[in-house]
Amino acid sequence: MTATTNLNSATAESQKRRSLRTEILEARPVNLDGFVEEWPEVGMVAMDSEFDPKPSVRVENGVIVEMDGKERIEFDFIDQFVADKSIDVTVAEAAMKLEPAHIARMMVDPNVSRTDVLAVTKGLTPAMHLEVAKTMNVVEIMMGMQKMRARRTPANQAHCTSERDNPLQVVCDAAEASLRGFAEMETTLGVVRYAPLVAMAQQIGSQVGTGGPLTQCALEEATELELGMRGITGYAETISVYGTEKVFVDGADTPWSKAFLAAAYASRGIKMRFTSGTGSEVQMGNAEGKSMLYLEIRCIMVAKGAGVQGLQNGSVSCIGVPGAVPAGIRAVAAENLIAAWLDLECASGNDQSFSHSPMRRIARMMPQMLPGTDFICSGFAATPNYDDMFAGSNMEAEDFDDFNTIQRDMQVDGGLRHVDEGEILEARERAAKALQAVFGYLDLPPITDEEITTAVYANGSRDLIHRDVLEDLKGAQQVMDRNVTGLDLVKALESTGFSDIAENLLTVLRQRVSGDLLQTSAILTRELEPLSAVNDRNDYTGPATGYRPSGERWEQMKKLRHVTSASNPEQELG
Repeated sequence: MTATTNLNSATAESQKRRSLRTEILEARPVNLDGFVEEWPEVGMVAMDSEFDPKPSVRVENGVIVEMDGKERIEFDFIDQFVADKSIDVTVAEAAMKLEPAHIARMMVDPNVSRTDVLAVTKGLTPAMHLEVAKTMNVVEIMMGMQKMRARRTPANQAHCTSERDNPLQVVCDAAEASLRGFAEMETTLGVVRYAPLVAMAQQIGSQVGTGGPLTQCALEEATELELGMRGITGYAETISVYGTEKVFVDGADTPWSKAFLAAAYASRGIKMRFTSGTGSEVQMGNAEGKSMLYLEIRCIMVAKGAGVQGLQNGSVSCIGVPGAVPAGIRAVAAENLIAAWLDLECASGNDQSFSHSPMRRIARMMPQMLPGTDFICSGFAATPNYDDMFAGSNMEAEDFDDFNTIQRDMQVDGGLRHVDEGEILEARERAAKALQAVFGYLDLPPITDEEITTAVYANGSRDLIHRDVLEDLKGAQQVMDRNVTGLDLVKALESTGFSDIAENLLTVLRQRVSGDLLQTSAILTRELEPLSAVNDRNDYTGPATGYRPSGERWEQMKKLRHVTSASNPEQELG
């Protein structure tokens, strides 16, 4: 054997062998995530594509006749809707003359008020919004969000779902979620026909204790609207809009049809948001070679032009797409900020699993949690993730203690609180018994005492007694056929000894009649009073201003499961 042969053999052996450190790194959860190189031609680029248009506008006789390099005759229907409904033509030409960096500096400058910023951003075109966002790093985006969110006080939203669509599980988890501080709750189904029973369960559970949370059931739009009209749900947000005409058409919709649907909800006092998210057009194969953020800006502007209160964005169910490309999570934070600087309520995502890495999951949430948004999560799973029928959440029930600890560590308000187990069990049991009573009153499939005991102490659906699915589905159809409404639920609760829950639910229904839930960023407090951008307007103007958890709320946030008492080391405060 020659020396050359020996050398080649040794080299081959060294190439096969890996260092122990590399093996350890390869085994880290983050390396199970998917990552791709940028591919601008198909839209696989976060926010900086050579194919994005350059900002421009021309107004004649009060009409935008040229926008972002296109003459009006070239507009697709999104361009036309945005030009006619989403941009204030009285300030457009003046606003567009400003440098993007100047507008970005207005965003982070404590000496410039939110109102002054809104006076400029209402006149910007989609391409100009993108140019402004591109000048800002993640810290600056967070600084902007702290000032630009509509409501002063941050809040959070829960997912209350069940792998088995078990209404008993949902009523218990909704009661617990209410205690833990969630201002809104959302459910969806594996079997859509279960919706009436599950939506009823969520609404009843949400009003146990102090009550106040608004609820929704995310389904196809006709059923979702009907449940809202009947008062079995209180808000809606899964009304999707898209950034390219082809994807919009694939959904058999236009911006005008979505605006009409929004008006239908508003006509009955039902709060509603649109839903969009960076990466949806790539995921659906029609990004037209534009960056994800540019297309998302078009969605945000459609929401603004349609007159809805807000937007659920932050990539949402498409988070794996921007999460795979460079600066994708920065783009997600930017889309949240752009919704806020267009004066929309922002439910800022963090509601779908996207990473195997615990560190990366938290990093994705921090640009929303630290500055605060109207809803930090548009779906923090109030269940274990195997029960989250929205394909799992970025945060789940197992993360409650971690989330509360981060709030305490940073003194930032993520909308939640620690609750003693005894209080939780009491609420879960009362919710389950209330649902049992309502089912009995309405002659729906019975709930047994054994089922209740199991559900009160369960973690998820795999711990529950199986229900007769066929009988439940028959019962769900009866709810629809008999035109059961929210008032019927109030009557059932009042007649069966649950007057406190009935009163809370009736108050929520009254608020719909008042129209107060149509205010931007509206939620109900634990006193069942509206809190919104009207009576809780964000007043941040730099250090020592704006919302900061203090007083009773800060004392509440200090409590965790295990905290040692300074005066009595043997006693835990949590």
